[in-house]
Amino acid sequence: MRGYGDSSAPEGVNNYTYLHIVGDLIGLLDALEVDKVFVVGHDWGATIAWQMTIFRPDRVIALANLSVYYTPRNPKGSFVTLMREHVGDDHYFVKFQLPGEAEARIEQVTYDGFFRHVFSNKFTPLLPDWSKAFEEKGPLPESTSEEDLAHYVSEFQKHGFTPALNYYRAFDLSWELTAAWMNCKVLVPTIFMIGDQDLVYHFPNAQQDIQRMAEHFPLLKEITIVEGANHFLQVERPDIVNDHILKSFKNFLAKL
Repeated sequence: MRGYGDSSAPEGVNNYTYLHIVGDLIGLLDALEVDKVFVVGHDWGATIAWQMTIFRPDRVIALANLSVYYTPRNPKGSFVTLMREHVGDDHYFVKFQLPGEAEARIEQVTYDGFFRHVFSNKFTPLLPDWSKAFEEKGPLPESTSEEDLAHYVSEFQKHGFTPALNYYRAFDLSWELTAAWMNCKVLVPTIFMIGDQDLVYHFPNAQQDIQRMAEHFPLLKEITIVEGANHFLQVERPDIVNDHILKSFKNFLAKL
């Protein structure tokens, strides 16, 4: 995904819409001369994977998405607009819209400090005070080593945090550009998994929205709520995640 690690990182929020990122993925498949693929996504990767199945279902055999559930396009406005209406300006989706502010705060706590905050599951969706944001830290979970943490830090130091934050800042433009896919139904075999301790699972209306995903993805075969798992469930519970994905994909293949 553009903006991360060794991928290119074009400047400008307008270069990080859903259409740009899915376009990158289609370009990658074409360059590799691969017609159709299994897609697995987590967090922003899951958001883009949902959109890939909407824009180009002809290139996807089946989808397994983790943590970030599908939210259909709302005619009232983007996810940022709706989150502002639900919980106000303190939600991180809203706070991240301000150019430079989140970057400055992350620089203050250091990249290492920020990732310790995230991986120790101290991140909260509401950030009422920038001066205290990202400060609280706990011990790293057993699933995340110091070497893992150092790798994340080194990868994000290549481009800084602005490209990653541009994904959030392009929400409104993505909403404008995707009106043509309003209320579409996606006929791609799909499974979804999320931890019951994941902060995303406790977003406003999240649990109801998760149960309604089949209205838009009628081939959604399985929703798995992993007890005791946080946001990075593929790292915390790799045995459960891998087992569900592999069994589902094998079943999907057998029915082709």
